[in-house]
Parts: sequence; structure tokens; C-alpha cells
Amino acid sequence: MALTRREVLATGVSGAAAVTAPHLSAPSADTRILTGTLPPGAPDFVEIPLDVPRGVSELRVAYTYGKPPVPPGTPGNALDIGIFDERGTALGGRGFRGWSGGARSEFFLRADAATPGYLPGPIGAGRWHVLLGPYTVAPQGLPYEITARFTFGGPGRTPRPVYPPGRARGRGRAWYRGDCHVHSVHSDGRRTPVEIASLARAAGLDFINSSDHNTHSAHAAWADAPSPDLLIMTGEEVTTRTGHVLAVGTDPGTFVDWRHRARENRFGRFARAIRGAGGLVVPAHPHATCIGCAWKFGFADADAVEVWNGPWTPDDEVSLASWDATLRGADDERWLPAVANSDHHRDPDRVGGPQTVVLAEDLTREAILAGLRAGRSYGAESAQVSVAFEAVGPRGEHAGIGERLRVAPDADVTVRLTATGAPGCELRLVTDQGLALTSSDAALEWHTSPARSAYVRAEVRHPAAHPPLPGALAAFTNPVWLPAAG
Repeated sequence: MALTRREVLATGVSGAAAVTAPHLSAPSADTRILTGTLPPGAPDFVEIPLDVPRGVSELRVAYTYGKPPVPPGTPGNALDIGIFDERGTALGGRGFRGWSGGARSEFFLRADAATPGYLPGPIGAGRWHVLLGPYTVAPQGLPYEITARFTFGGPGRTPRPVYPPGRARGRGRAWYRGDCHVHSVHSDGRRTPVEIASLARAAGLDFINSSDHNTHSAHAAWADAPSPDLLIMTGEEVTTRTGHVLAVGTDPGTFVDWRHRARENRFGRFARAIRGAGGLVVPAHPHATCIGCAWKFGFADADAVEVWNGPWTPDDEVSLASWDATLRGADDERWLPAVANSDHHRDPDRVGGPQTVVLAEDLTREAILAGLRAGRSYGAESAQVSVAFEAVGPRGEHAGIGERLRVAPDADVTVRLTATGAPGCELRLVTDQGLALTSSDAALEWHTSPARSAYVRAEVRHPAAHPPLPGALAAFTNPVWLPAAG
């Protein structure tokens, strides 16, 4: 099935439905065939037991499923797959060995290697489980057949994983460009980590974040793509059935389970796990329209939100407006920074299109995450676009993007915005009261006060294609805050 950029396949946990028990064919020494049918309303994931004998050195699994015709407008069958080993399927993933969603129809595991998306390691004897995720089920049901083949031999040796370093050659305190949402062959992307790293450097990026769907198998593969001036952070796109969230910059080797829905109130547990591994919790494309993509978990546990995902579309406009509606500007109030990412999967997706430009103390994981967390960042459609945005008080007090300018409530505040690399675009200033100023010039200056504006943020827009709707973004900033100091 041809998928668009956002039509990624997701799984989670839902209520039970009548599922036909899998049928095991007469086994041979090295082959098991499991068949069954999933009805409409099947659980979000279905665990198919697979007993693995002793002495297996390699396990290969292939699957097929029926795709009967359906009436126009009715979803047909789409079935994801992954596997858990003999350590079990408990939420949290101790037995997790891999996930490929609907990206491939077969995979293998050995001690020393595995299909991308899966983790190398011993093939222990005991009850494994093939995990099926019926993303959509046709009215006729979803018949499946799983073939598992065992190769017997010595246990083999699992090499210790090597991960990319947490520091790259930077420029000290500077603006660094990055893309925190890219997919490789370890989920449903079409490029290897090495190829993506090369594209990132060609796009003028300083950092990227590994974010394959529901697996961390790519973390070690990024070590094969070292570049002295490209920081590679490790993470995951946790793809549930009620929204997707980026785990950005987690410790290498961190796995975050995706098998839960918003109604189960379990997200806080996994948000804490992401932060406990040093990462940021960033809901992705919160208003995307693909099945299971819209964000339902709320933002209390988020550290930032992705309001611009790939080429500008109406759901990005909704995400931007919804994010702006959360900004109030109460003094020292917690707020949610916004970011932009490419969600790169395959051509014509562009790595770094769009990207987040962050002010950081250096090109290290800790510094980049600190800048993102503080909102010292702006989104740009490419490395050709740069924005300078500041607010200056009457005595030279200064605040940049994501910072607070503390002056008297009636103090005159000068707001300056400059955009380069965006010819023909319109500059816009937005406050807590809405759109305050537009200009066709490449730079503008505007005066306000904390009594008039709780914050000011900037947008750079292409000419409108369908007035009165605004044009697509070329860039946007996080706010400069103007708290009314007493």
C-alpha cells in the first residue's frame, strides 16, 4: 500500500474483540506456520505465541495477509508486525526485539545481526510472541499467515553496540540548525542512517535526531555515520493509536513502548521515562489527519510541540494557531516551545525541510536540548532562511527569542525583526491579542509595551495562494516575553 509522508502505521492497546485463535500447522523441525483471522474491532495488537526450541541460532519470520476489495471510502486491511522474545510482552518492553510496522513482510534475528528495526541477540528457547497490529481491518476480516523458520547452530556472539558521540565540532555559543524527526530503513524510511547523515550535511544542518517508529534499533547504526561537525542524537517516534510523540535526545539504547491509548492514562509513565533518559517529550504533527495521528494525550507532560511538519499544509496552520492559543504570558508561567521538523521518509521529503534553529552554548546533546527546552529557537523552511528577532527596552535592556524582557509596564519596547533568504515574503508580528503588524520589507521595527503586549512572536510568510488565508510559512519564532514587572 503506497503511504504518504504522514500515513505511518501505528499500534497500541484497546478493548478486546473476538479474534480467531491462530492455527499451528503440523510443525517440522525448522518451520512453524501460524494462520488465523482478525475481525473488525480486533484489539490494537494481537500476541501470537511462537514456541522456540533450544539450539536456534537464527529465527526468520515472514507474513502475508488478505486484502479483499472494499467499497469506496472504507478502509481495507493493513497489518503491522513485530516480535517479543521469551522475556515476555509486558508493557515497557523488556522482551522487545523489534518492530517494522507495515514496512516489510519478513525479518530475521541472530546473535550478531538482525533486519533493520530489530535487535540482534541470542535466540533464547521458550515462548516468543509475534505481535500483530491490525491498523485497519476490512469488513470481511483480516486473514493472516505467519511462517517462522529456525536455523540451528551455536549461540553466536552479540557485539557490544557502539553509539554516536554526544558532542560534535561546534562554534561555541551560536545558532545551530537541526531536524529532530527523520526516519531510516529501521522503520518505514527508504534511506540508511549513513545516507541521511550525508543529506543532513548537504542541507546545512548541525544536528539530527534518530526517530524511527517504535524501535531503537537504529541507534547503533548511526555510529557508522560519523561526521565531526554533525551531532547525531538518538530517540524514537512513539507511534500510538491516539497520537505520535518524539522522544528527542534520549540516552542511546532507550526504548519507549507505544502500546497504549490516551484513555488509559499511561502516557505520564512514558513521558517520565523519556525525561529519565535525558530526552525531551515532543508531540508530533498534533493535528495530522491520518488514522491514529492526531494528538489526544494533552500537553501537560510535553516539553515542546512540533507545529510544522514537512511541507506546509492546513493541519500545520491549525497546529500553529492551536499552539499560539496556549500562550498567555503570565510572569514565570510555564509555556510550551514550538519546533519544526521534516518527518523525512523518502523522496520528495527533504531532510531539513523544515528545520529548527536553536541558540545553544555548544554543539552537544545537552546544550541543544537545553536550547530547545527553553524555546530559544525558530523554525525555517531551509538553511537559506535566517531570522534575527529581539526586543529592546528604553535603557538598552535586551531579550531574544524565548527570553523575557523585564521593564516597567508602560516602558517603550522596540521590537526588531530581520529575515534573510526569503525574498518576496511578508513579515508579521503576532502578540497575545493577535496579528499586530505586517510588512513587505526584509526588516521591520515596531514599538509596544508590556502593558499592551504580553509577548511578541514573528512569522515570515510566502504570498497568500488563497486569500484571505495567509501564505505558507518560510519561518516562525518562539515568543519574546514582555512580563509587566511591577
